[in-house]
Amino acid sequence: MNRKFHRVDYPKYLPEAFRSLVAVSTNLHNGKLGKELPELLFLRVSQINGCAFCLDMHTTALRKAGTEQRKIDTVAGWRDSRFFDSREGAALAWAEALTTLPAGAPSDAVYENLTKHFDEHEIAELSMAVAAINAWNRLGVGLQPILP
Repeated sequence: MNRKFHRVDYPKYLPEAFRSLVAVSTNLHNGKLGKELPELLFLRVSQINGCAFCLDMHTTALRKAGTEQRKIDTVAGWRDSRFFDSREGAALAWAEALTTLPAGAPSDAVYENLTKHFDEHEIAELSMAVAAINAWNRLGVGLQPILP
């Protein structure tokens, strides 16, 4: 794969770690949550973290998967958007809470709402998805891969 980086070509120096992170992401795309929900989480977390590379990747993936453009356009304002159901809202709230940990641990109310929509396996999957995209965002923002 031909990748270009503004700073450090991290896959070149850490190929096993890179392949492992790719494997985690691939596994999450094939999990119980389906295809769209993880992509919505990846997009929202990437918005919070300001990762242009990931924003481009996940909006493209959502469009290719057939997600309505208006839904994609309103991810940042999901609380006020009519395009997100309560299950998606619970997942997005959890993703935001895990991404903004310096503000403190996610509240019991956010977690309790999550448990109304997801079982323990799915909560583990959601949490791992948020952890994975945060790792990708930190690599993307810090080491700046160049958009194709």
